[in-house]
Amino acid sequence: MDPNAGKKGLYNKMGPEQLRKKLEAEDFKRRTISFYKYVMISEPDEMRDQLFMKWNEMDCLGRIYLASEGINAQMNIPEHHWTEFVQHLYSLKEFDKVPFKIAVEDENTSFLKLTVKVREKIVADGLDDGFFDVTNVGKHLNAQQWNEAIESGNAIVVDIRNHYESEIGHFEGALLPEAETFREELPEVLDMLKGKEDQKVLLYCTGGIRCEKTSAFLKHHGFQDVNQLHGGIIDYARQIKKEKLDNKFRGKNFVFDERLGEQISGEVVSNCHQCGEACDVHVNCANKDCNLLFIQCDSCSEKYEHSCSIECREIAQLPPEKQKELRKGRKNPKRFHSHRKAKLKVDKP
Repeated sequence: MDPNAGKKGLYNKMGPEQLRKKLEAEDFKRRTISFYKYVMISEPDEMRDQLFMKWNEMDCLGRIYLASEGINAQMNIPEHHWTEFVQHLYSLKEFDKVPFKIAVEDENTSFLKLTVKVREKIVADGLDDGFFDVTNVGKHLNAQQWNEAIESGNAIVVDIRNHYESEIGHFEGALLPEAETFREELPEVLDMLKGKEDQKVLLYCTGGIRCEKTSAFLKHHGFQDVNQLHGGIIDYARQIKKEKLDNKFRGKNFVFDERLGEQISGEVVSNCHQCGEACDVHVNCANKDCNLLFIQCDSCSEKYEHSCSIECREIAQLPPEKQKELRKGRKNPKRFHSHRKAKLKVDKP
């Protein structure tokens, strides 16, 4: 049975438009954070209900995954409830002193609702954790140590994120796997690094959680000098600003919320998928039956009416009832599937 089903009152009951209007009417500030922790949770179902009830009372928003192996959370907390939120979380022995990563950019619109789900794993990796020691992770580097390791010139930098994340921003000289999911990425990274087991490897991701599993995976496969950026890109951005360090990250940091990205360097390193102009704005196709994630500039957004193709533009122009009829019986498409496996059909110049 799905542990997330049948929760009496323990889920959001409002539609997206209602939630958006409610958020726009707020007269207080919110703080966008992320945190994770690998820790044994004996009853994740009970923990899920407990967290949802308490966080819902505090008007918290976000997407949280719980599993017997730990927690992975991206959240938006009202500033006036921040102290209460931290005190409550730290009062639970499983999450005592868990470190937070604070968003670089925050416009109060990162999440529309609160979702707490129980999953088999907090990050889907497709691995059998009994096959290797997941606690034997790489060395954690702060921003200064990370910069020094890059400047040494003898390290291999690897982006442990999906290709649509690294496309809009990445570290200088990093290897950028073409994977669309973390599950796909692990074997691809192993193949990319084949024969380089004795070299220094630097891993980074958004907040650090994917590097935890990847570093242990690489060490199991014989890599001797595996290092990871502590706190990920999110905390790197905070550290370089606070300590006035050189910024070696170029472009935006992709985030899995309504913002879809936060600026780190001010540079644009990607292009519109429709016309090729410099652009780093991700959107989802206006045709809900497509929902393709792609990069679209303002000009193409106006021309194609927020759609990825002429065909999708025509469908998106249909009355909502007709669109629902066309989608009937089909599974909802993944929001974050991307252009790599699709060919955009646009007007020829």
